[in-house]
Amino acid sequence: MKQQELEKFFRSLDRSFFVENDIKKYAHLDEPLPIGFGQTISQPSLVLEMTRLLAPEKESKVLEIGTGSGFQTAILAKLSGKVYTVERIDELMEKAKKRLEAVGFTNIYFKVGDGSRGWPEHAPYDRIMVTAAASVLPDELVNQLAIGGRMVIPIGPPDLQELKLVRKTSEGNIHIETIEKVRFVELIGQYGWKLRKS
Repeated sequence: MKQQELEKFFRSLDRSFFVENDIKKYAHLDEPLPIGFGQTISQPSLVLEMTRLLAPEKESKVLEIGTGSGFQTAILAKLSGKVYTVERIDELMEKAKKRLEAVGFTNIYFKVGDGSRGWPEHAPYDRIMVTAAASVLPDELVNQLAIGGRMVIPIGPPDLQELKLVRKTSEGNIHIETIEKVRFVELIGQYGWKLRKS
């Protein structure tokens, strides 16, 4: 991934296209914004940072957990070979799919389901981007990561999480690096907070 290619496309992407109605006027702000159903679109600076960390390549097969508005999906699709994106909320997925198809993307595959389980049918993935917070690192996602692959995921309790860069070495070992403190909505499902309180 060329840094300048990422930044050029990122600057060209109109964030207001990915939000609705009264929210559009706030799209230029570097802040998370609501997209309905208790979900948010992350602040642009964090989207850019997470994409840099993921470092997708032209031939990368990417799994995205949490399609949301489709903003991050568009960036991944521009920089990667194929993007498999999973969203829990049907209505959000439908809106994102319409947006992304309207601007001409043909390398994105959509699925409504429990993102914490990944999309095993198309594994392994060279890159995995998780845009919701898990209580712990999901085993299923680690298993679906290719040798030499990278995953970016927020992990931690509801109030504050740590953004992690997970790498699978050529020997199949897992290396985890903590990047910064972040705050995301919950990765609903097996690895969410509600099911991990005991």
